[in-house]
Amino acid sequence: MSTGPIRLTHDAHTALRPPATARITGGFWAAKRRINAEVSVPQGPGRLEEAGNLANLRAAAGTAEEGFTGDFPFQDSDVHKWLEAASWQLADEPGGPAAGELAGQVARLAALVSDAQDADGYLQTYYQARPGARRWSEPHWGHELYCAGHLLQASVAHRRATGEDGLLDVAVRCADHLDAVFGPGKAVDAVCGHPEIETALVELYRETGERRYLDLAGYFVDRRGAGTLGDGGATGPRPGAPYWQDHVPVRDATAVAGHAVRQLYLLAGAADLVAETGDRGLREALVRLWEDMAATKTYLTGGVGSRHDLESFGDRYELPPDRAYAETCAAIASIQFSWRMALLTGDARYSDLIERTLFNGFASGVSLDGERWLYVNPLQVRDGRTESHSDQEARRTPWFRCACCPPNAMRLLASLPHYMASGDAGGLQLHQYASGVYAAGGGTVRVGTGYPWEGRIAVVVDEAPAQADWTLSLRIPHWADRYEATVGGETVTERAERGWLRLRRRWRPGETVVLTLPLTPRLTRPDPRMDAVRGCAAIEHGPLVYCLEQPDQRAGLRLDGITLDTDTELVPEHRPRLLGGVTVIMARVLRRAVPSDNWWPYPDAGGGSGGADDPVRVTAIPYYAWANREPGAMRVWIPA
Repeated sequence: MSTGPIRLTHDAHTALRPPATARITGGFWAAKRRINAEVSVPQGPGRLEEAGNLANLRAAAGTAEEGFTGDFPFQDSDVHKWLEAASWQLADEPGGPAAGELAGQVARLAALVSDAQDADGYLQTYYQARPGARRWSEPHWGHELYCAGHLLQASVAHRRATGEDGLLDVAVRCADHLDAVFGPGKAVDAVCGHPEIETALVELYRETGERRYLDLAGYFVDRRGAGTLGDGGATGPRPGAPYWQDHVPVRDATAVAGHAVRQLYLLAGAADLVAETGDRGLREALVRLWEDMAATKTYLTGGVGSRHDLESFGDRYELPPDRAYAETCAAIASIQFSWRMALLTGDARYSDLIERTLFNGFASGVSLDGERWLYVNPLQVRDGRTESHSDQEARRTPWFRCACCPPNAMRLLASLPHYMASGDAGGLQLHQYASGVYAAGGGTVRVGTGYPWEGRIAVVVDEAPAQADWTLSLRIPHWADRYEATVGGETVTERAERGWLRLRRRWRPGETVVLTLPLTPRLTRPDPRMDAVRGCAAIEHGPLVYCLEQPDQRAGLRLDGITLDTDTELVPEHRPRLLGGVTVIMARVLRRAVPSDNWWPYPDAGGGSGGADDPVRVTAIPYYAWANREPGAMRVWIPA
């Protein structure tokens, strides 16, 4: 049985199913997950105590002085996300050296959550601990269903990881309360300003078999776009209906819009609903919306959300590098949505975007030491930037006033093996390449690879049906213009179709497939409709996007005064002691003599910027590793 975030029912309407078991045992992602397990997750309870989240639970339970600590009504969700992350971590290493201590912390926080719940199943400390607060009175900004959704997901993770029912009982009481309150003819006929409950209710249905939860998720998805939230009400700002996904029904939407995390959590929940109902119209809408996002509103790093204003998607091709918001939570939501679409359709393109987002727009959000975080992930930081010292500043911070990103990143890393492989009636599919063991589709494989630093991926088929043909499918990344594959040393004759190299045969235990992908540095050009970076180029190497960061360059080189020499040879060089061990790319730029500041910064077209071109060697590092040293300029897109 799968211990991951998605466990489809037997009759689910999907092309693929999540792996039965999955373990990442070595390489790039194993190192990231080890830091998550040893540093990030253990710090969670202390951070939550310092921020007042746990005090709020005690106040709601009546075991501490009344009052709510913090600035936001959704602070309970940080506790729930940490519980989910810690639960997946327990499932990953049940007998690990720190498992006992982590299990104790999980039990302690789960007990706080249980004690804080009201007798009728309601739980949100913002409304329980504040004198005069009224439940369900602020659907725009209250985040009550949002917090409930994270509670449900944490409870399902805890059940799957430990087999215990205590926290799941809390979730069931909460869901039963929601089912009694929400719906046509009930006390509340509206949606929450922040989607999240939808995907959580579907997963609770999968865990318990209670159909009412699936139906309630369907109600919340279909109620979107009916205008129940209006313009924002009397409390708080009025950002408009797209902000909270109430401007158009999901089935009728033609473009992703509004707050990026809200949009993608909603679409992930809708994809879960389609998986269990087979709703064709809703499925078509999801494909349409994903295509709009991927083709016109996604950064090269996989990040989404181009506007600081309302943390929102912008217009088509509105992707400014220096003003990119690209919230870490939005990258996580994109991965969640794309994974559900990959399972639903079997198409490799969804996993292509997952790979891009994982290695770049998501991985950049966590510091190399696992102790600091980025809320936003821009693609350029200018020379002499001015910091605002807010959560939205492009600098790493131990915790945030609005701490949605850190525990969200923890839960994705803790559950990451779930996203590596899938299965169907005919075999197993490898979506991402990480050393490990994966069982799905009636077989088991072992993967060994140095990816993304090396392009060789060895897959050993340990188990497969003895008396029947079985298909091992390997995703060929969209960036790979060529590849080589062998089985038992013999070159395969099959060719990839629609992103999948499908090897169907009767396998012998121990038979080995070797896939070799070309890890050659390349220059990438933007779509000319991306005005902010027209005429620029970016450096990529395998799945990694690269950037220039000030600490790696010669003294005095200003990154806002260079032009990339596109005739230069891009030279990779692995440096095991730099930034935890990375492959850098050496390139050549032309440094322009930058004139002194003047009252008029627009020389005539024939005058240029002054000065002669000066060739300089520069060093590019993987984008995910930036902002781990002293502050300085950084850029992904370079004028070419």
